[in-house]
Amino acid sequence: MANGTIAFDTLSTSGQIDGTARSIDTDYLLNGSNKAWTNILYTSAAPGIQDSFNATSVADTTAGEYTVTLSNNMANSTYVCVSNQQDFAVEHQSPSLSTSTYAIRLIADSSGARADIGNGTQSYTLITGELA
Repeated sequence: MANGTIAFDTLSTSGQIDGTARSIDTDYLLNGSNKAWTNILYTSAAPGIQDSFNATSVADTTAGEYTVTLSNNMANSTYVCVSNQQDFAVEHQSPSLSTSTYAIRLIADSSGARADIGNGTQSYTLITGELA
């Protein structure tokens, strides 16, 4: 069986709810949609991914810093990573982004000190950019 290529500019489908045709430009799928997201729960045992898209694991790498590994690499390390953290501030810095991982740094107090947390706090992260 030979593998081939399918080329198209617009993907169309019939709507499941009202029966009308819908379409989306493939450039939007490539460049305009989120490429990854995570919902991480921090416990005293270890951080864990509760739900995600294009993320395989999260590791506690140092005090207050956690590294998320992506399932599919990004094309470069200049993608956008946006996070929201329950009860703690979140810091992202360019050196913490790579094509296959990104770091979440939790700021525990007004002095800027990082600290591990284990109280059931959650963080939410979205990644936009170009996949490799």
